[in-house]
Amino acid sequence: MNTITRRGLLIGGLGTAGAAGFGAYAATQGSGASAPKGTFGAPTPVSPDPGQTVVTKTLTAKPITLDLAGRTVSTWGYGDAVPGPLLRATAGDFLRVTLDNRLPDETTIHWHGLRLRNPADGVPGMTQDPVKPETSYVYEFTAPDPGTYFFHPHVGVQLDRGLYAPLIIDDPNEPGDYDTEWVLVLDDWIDGTGTTPDEVLEKLLANDSGSGGMGGMDHGEMDGMNQGAMDEAAPWGDAGDVTYPYFLINGRPPADPETLTAKPGQKVRLRIINAASDTIFTVALGGHRMTITHSDGFPVEPTETDAFYIGMGERYDAIVTLEDGVFPLVAKPVGKTSGGQAMALVRTGSGAAPAADANPRELTREVLVGSDLRPVQAAKLPSRRPDATARLTLTGSMQPYAWGMNGAPFGKNEPLTVRAGQRLRINATNMTMMTHPLHVHGHTFALPSGLRKDTVLMAPMQSFAIDLDADNEGDWLIHCHNIYHGEAGMMIALEYTA
Repeated sequence: MNTITRRGLLIGGLGTAGAAGFGAYAATQGSGASAPKGTFGAPTPVSPDPGQTVVTKTLTAKPITLDLAGRTVSTWGYGDAVPGPLLRATAGDFLRVTLDNRLPDETTIHWHGLRLRNPADGVPGMTQDPVKPETSYVYEFTAPDPGTYFFHPHVGVQLDRGLYAPLIIDDPNEPGDYDTEWVLVLDDWIDGTGTTPDEVLEKLLANDSGSGGMGGMDHGEMDGMNQGAMDEAAPWGDAGDVTYPYFLINGRPPADPETLTAKPGQKVRLRIINAASDTIFTVALGGHRMTITHSDGFPVEPTETDAFYIGMGERYDAIVTLEDGVFPLVAKPVGKTSGGQAMALVRTGSGAAPAADANPRELTREVLVGSDLRPVQAAKLPSRRPDATARLTLTGSMQPYAWGMNGAPFGKNEPLTVRAGQRLRINATNMTMMTHPLHVHGHTFALPSGLRKDTVLMAPMQSFAIDLDADNEGDWLIHCHNIYHGEAGMMIALEYTA
């Protein structure tokens, strides 16, 4: 895989004048998550079906403080902790979740990965009005598919604060052939450490990388990322823009890690969620191999590996049979040279805790790329020729900081269209030297292998033909789940037409 500097790079036919418009457009949007499409008013209440179980929850979004191994930072979160409270239901349940907004800004909740009804998708300007401060909003939807999901805002770069939490939809037919379960949420952290995500985005859009002394950006060779770091990022090329001082598992840095306890010989189901905004991780458990069982909620053929990559927005489930002792569970940032790593401890017996910079040998062995997994037969889309095709090209540059789809930023590119009932094939190509996690709202899609996903890592110059069934009418978003790329324009609409 070739790796080149991003200095002055313009990819995919974007001229300089067109690219310069990206930042101006994003900077004028405020909440940034969508082009204005009118107002929606209060949500229309819906009722559960007779006999359907109803799960109710209130989530309070508010300013909070977070203790990062003795350093107190100010941030925003759901409730009093990061991640926010686990929300759990069973496939087929009706969820009624009230968002109580106590933030000083508008916000929403997006239920990442769920094939839910369009009005509940949480995209301001596309599915709802943003929720103003000191008001509330009720999300009502049925969760159709079991799996590991999470939720977060879809307003500006709020995801890069503490506004995220796991969402587990249980399978009523789950065999339960494991002894315990751990939910692990990975994150990169900069909020309250001398800057905020909004300030980071502002500097990126201002292309202010050369002023010196301003943290928050990681520009490859432009700020000294050496070739060794670039090689380490293979196969992902340039893997991120932002320099983070912390990486977290369940809201805690390696200097104050969460300790997960069990007994030797027990089988543990790991549900691993990457809620980071700009970081791909390599995940490994020292002294163990793991068996990947699910990708983005859908079952795959069990695949044993030493470690695996996980992109922003992706989720993987794995089964591990635990040895006796104390072991580091490490999420190592790909292609980043500062900030250390994320780590939790797994303790099944006596022994000293590994150091915060523990580097288990599994990280240098077999590392699985999630798109190489194979689906179980039951998870495949029914065999069918596509009724329609669409082209989706990921384009952009670092100088100016300009990202888009099909040659233009969101709001200036033409929506993809589909008719209800069609099988749509999207021929997606990444025409940049960066990796992008491509996320589709309201649907799951199938890769050529049949693997079901809602978020997939696209390496530089990589192409995928992804198929989806147009069985969920509405206007939906497709975007890069690097939140800074998305806010700079790397989004496009998918609209149902008559």
